[in-house]
This record gives sequence, structure tokens and C-alpha cells, in this order.
Amino acid sequence: MYLGNATWPEVGAEITETSTALVPVGSTAQHGPHLPLSTDHVIAEGLARAAADPAGVVCTPTVNIGVSPHHRQFHGTLSVDAPVFRNYMESLSRSLVYQGIDRIVFVNAHGGNVVHLREVGRRLHDEGVAYAIEWMWDESIPELVDSIFEQNGPHAGPKETSMVWYLADLVREGELEAAVEGGCPDIEAVDNERNGARLYYDAIENSYNGAFGDPTDASAEKGQQLFEAATEQLVSLASWLDEQPWETLGPKSHVRER
Repeated sequence: MYLGNATWPEVGAEITETSTALVPVGSTAQHGPHLPLSTDHVIAEGLARAAADPAGVVCTPTVNIGVSPHHRQFHGTLSVDAPVFRNYMESLSRSLVYQGIDRIVFVNAHGGNVVHLREVGRRLHDEGVAYAIEWMWDESIPELVDSIFEQNGPHAGPKETSMVWYLADLVREGELEAAVEGGCPDIEAVDNERNGARLYYDAIENSYNGAFGDPTDASAEKGQQLFEAATEQLVSLASWLDEQPWETLGPKSHVRER
């Protein structure tokens, strides 16, 4: 069930059947000259809403703005400070707990959110409030992603372009070549590290137009393949999580000598 389209009596009847919620989380951030600022939250919402009913769990409305200071130089990028984001996501999670949910999957599509969502999960777990985990769609199907693209790119590359092409008519097809020419098609060829230290902070330091990878290799057909495979993974995860006894998920007691 998607909570945003339901009435409260409808939710009341449904939520007694599950202890799990999918919370789609994205960003409003630059994705090169060919993809919209909404790329990440379009992907996150698409996956979460597609997986909720098959898994028998609920899906919340999408968190559209995340932690994106590394894209701030590009027009239109919106970001919230990391502590604010963590507190907001924790507060949202606690609201779900009040409604009877004690396991949460953050359906995440933005790299800048990862460590912060995991920290929120840690806080909730340590208190025994809820079991909340961060899930990134492309990390659930790495072999498939690698098999269909030669140059994936970590951001605004062919995998995100294909997903947006499949989910929404928002790809600027005429800008695909420009994304390659003014971007960073091969991140591995860039000297980003020295003596084990990472040498950059912002996307613009490696890509003038914010694109990474080769989006000319994208297509709606490949997007469908990725979307269906990732949705299957999310359904499996959510179904498994919903079936686990709380005793196996909650924090363990302090070790005692035998």
C-alpha cells in the first residue's frame, strides 16, 4: 500500500497486516545536462512503490531532498545539512514506529545519503526502537549493471539514465553526447587518490558538467531490465524482513560471563 493515496481507515486496516515500511529517499541534485534534478527521487519512488504490494508492506511518500553539498556548484541543486537530514529521518522513522511499524527499509537512490541513513539505522537499533536498513538499488544487482554497460559511472551515467528513461519521459536525448564530452566518462582514469587519501570533495572537481560514465549507452529497454531486477531484490528483502521475529533483529544484551 502507498500511504500517500490511502485514507486513514484504509491504512488502519492494512497496517495491522505488516510491521514493515519502505521509505523512498532521493535527492534534488544535478545529474549532468541530460537528466533532471529529480533523477534520484524518481528512481527511489518508482522502486519502492512497485515493491510494496508484492511484498505485502507499506510505502511512504518520498523524501525528495537529501545530503548533496558535493553538487552545490550546479544550478538548482538543493541540499540539507547532514545533522538535519539525520534528525529528520530519525523523527520520520519514530513516527512510523508510533503507527505500528518496527522495521524500515530506506529505499535510497542517492550516494550522499548512504552514511547518514546507516547512522539513523544505528541510532534506532541501539535503542531497540526499530530495525532500519539502507538499501541502494544498484548495489543489489551489481553483476547485471556491469554486464550491460561498459562505463557505468557513479553518477548520471548509463544506469541512472536508463532507469529514468524507463520510469519517466525526462531524459534530454539531445544532450547525451554533450554529457560525455563535458563530463568524466571514465572515473578510473582520473587521479583521485594519493597514498591512500581521497583528493576531492565535489563533483565539479572531476566533471565540468556533473556527468560520470557514458550515458550514450543508455536505453529505456535497459532501464526496464534494471528496474525489474532491482524491484525483485527489494521485494525479496522486504518480504524476508517482515517475516523475521523481533528477537532476531533487536539489539543483543551485554555479554555476560558463563
